[in-house]
Amino acid sequence: METPALTEVKGKIAVIGGTGKLGRNVVLQLSSLGIPTKCLVRSLTNVKIEETSSRIEQNSSSTNVARHLSTLDGVELIQGDVTNRDNIVKLLQDCSACIAVYGSRRSSKISDILPFTNPEDVDSTHPKQVNYEGVRNIIYAMDKTPCCNRLVRITGKGESPFNKFSILINLFGSMAKAWNYEGEQLLRKSDIDYTIIRPGVMASDKSKVDKDNDILGLADNGEDLPVSSVSYEQIANLCIQCLRYPNTKKSTLTAMNVKKGERTYAPLLQKVRPDSRKFPDNLLQLHYKAVRLGGFVLFSFLSSILGGVFLILKSLFLK
Repeated sequence: METPALTEVKGKIAVIGGTGKLGRNVVLQLSSLGIPTKCLVRSLTNVKIEETSSRIEQNSSSTNVARHLSTLDGVELIQGDVTNRDNIVKLLQDCSACIAVYGSRRSSKISDILPFTNPEDVDSTHPKQVNYEGVRNIIYAMDKTPCCNRLVRITGKGESPFNKFSILINLFGSMAKAWNYEGEQLLRKSDIDYTIIRPGVMASDKSKVDKDNDILGLADNGEDLPVSSVSYEQIANLCIQCLRYPNTKKSTLTAMNVKKGERTYAPLLQKVRPDSRKFPDNLLQLHYKAVRLGGFVLFSFLSSILGGVFLILKSLFLK
């Protein structure tokens, strides 16, 4: 297999989700490499450079993170939101690539299951709007800014609707897994030179990363790897490294830590090939079906617990 020729990361890099725990690591690493960065933030209110601290605490608010990032060399903050197409067009102007590490954090609500409500289309925080329509907006913006046609997008495992973790995250996270996958499919059907990365369970503290699986593992074609803990710093580095490897264009990578792997991503990235398998369409309805089944099982379990508690209380107080 011929070793791919590496390319230099040129021009500005746009970052969407830069104030999150992964995003801030991406911006910090880009700045340390001397790569100019444009970072999309929801609000510039109270972001005053002179009030910044010397470091970012793990639990810092988005405003405090933005305040710190604004002081870094080569970092420019752009106000906007991924659900607004015009904001994304403005962000991508004069950028050569985009690293999108954002995601919906909306929790499921009782109103989601009520009749005559349609939160997917009216709530801007819903995963459909963020994880799916947001990707559509990025594709639209890239079409409007020809200088930027390279995208690295972080998603997550979610190709198996009936996986217990997919069910739980979809059940309590407003179908986040399902809409993340639908967003992936938009990229695969587009002309964008994308790299989709599906990381393991990300942890801020390296000490929390599984010591038995501390060697880097990478699978292309979206192939499965056993779920493991990975660090934000590690995945941020992978996002940036992918921009240097032309062979990672139009590829879906699963990134975990494994027992037999590599100490750096370089030898793994050299072997990456573009997606060649057919990723299944029409998984959305299967995700909904799995969630309904999971919700029924959970409701039945909780009902049996409550019923048992009621019988115990009844026997205690009605003797």
